[in-house]
Amino acid sequence: MGFDYFGQQENSRSNSNRQSLLACGWRPFYRELNWEFLWQLLSRDSQELTQKTLNLTSSLAQTIGRNHYAWWANFINLASEDTRYEFEKYWNYITPDPLTPDHRYKDVLSTETPIVQFVSRSSIPIDYLLNRLQEITVFRVLTLLETPDLITQYYLERDFYLPIEKFNSWERLEVINTVYAYWSKYDVWLQIDPYERGRRQYTLMAQSLTPLINKSTYDLAVMLSGYQSRVGKINTQFSINSFPQDIQDFTDNVQQAILNQSQLAVLVHGEPGTGKTVWTQAVAKEILVPLGYVIFILDHDAISNFVPPIYLERICIIINEADNLAQNRASEVAQYSNKTEHILSLLDGTLYQSVIDDSGLQIQQKLVMLMTCNTTERLDPAMLRKGRVDLMYEFNHKYV
Repeated sequence: MGFDYFGQQENSRSNSNRQSLLACGWRPFYRELNWEFLWQLLSRDSQELTQKTLNLTSSLAQTIGRNHYAWWANFINLASEDTRYEFEKYWNYITPDPLTPDHRYKDVLSTETPIVQFVSRSSIPIDYLLNRLQEITVFRVLTLLETPDLITQYYLERDFYLPIEKFNSWERLEVINTVYAYWSKYDVWLQIDPYERGRRQYTLMAQSLTPLINKSTYDLAVMLSGYQSRVGKINTQFSINSFPQDIQDFTDNVQQAILNQSQLAVLVHGEPGTGKTVWTQAVAKEILVPLGYVIFILDHDAISNFVPPIYLERICIIINEADNLAQNRASEVAQYSNKTEHILSLLDGTLYQSVIDDSGLQIQQKLVMLMTCNTTERLDPAMLRKGRVDLMYEFNHKYV
């Protein structure tokens, strides 16, 4: 007789995991009889219910009525593994399954955590930054949802549940297999899948996640310049009313256009030191953030690889020194880069609105682009064409 070492190891690991679940407060889930569910079975599937009932009755009668065993042995055999299996199969049929997500939900937002950053001289961390933003959004939504009504986990052919009073945080939750959590108030499900080395994937599912995402991403700003990346809040040293009156009047026009248009491109130009950059930051903080826009301050390399995240309803992109980005394609320098085509496709909306998926999150997306440059002479003429840049203004006052 051979010794199954690997089988013993697997059983030992399984028992250890089960003990770990129980030690962390998880409890076995026992299915309960639900009279409404049983009535639905009786009224809608009476033939199947009758057949399964007769099959179980026949199996029990056969066990009790065996002639070649004593009567007391037959009754003891009712507790055998085969009889228990038949009874549990019938019990699982006449009782409702534990609640699980409806994977047909329209809105889905997922993130892996912790996010791993790969940065080299030949690549920029735009993917890492967008993944980090998505991770922050998911966990902000979870904070907004607070404690769920239900937390379950399926392991070793058993359903387990965590009593709500024993829940502390998602990071400290013991996750051996897929975990589900549910908030009935918002009709939102969370699915947690464990990976190797302690990594996990969190997936939110709901009929509509947009209101929760809008609240969770309020006041968020993303900055990527060179190898410097940051997710935080927009900051500015100056307010709009500190600018000269003509710029304040132009700002009023910008604000009105933001309210009226789903897509807006604004270009301000002038000599260095006229306050163009700080003006974009002031507009972002005082106008766009209160309206729920997530701010992206991107450098040339970042914008050439940037696609607006579909789960964000309102996005503002700030591009400084746009004359170095959307250069005239007739020039020799611009012919070695596709940055001009990329920014033109952003202005046209063809980059992110040509194909609308069925998630519904992207249909109502609004985009505002604030661009600065020292001179418009180097810009590609197609960029200044009507319908691409909506508002332009020259800053003449030395400000900083």
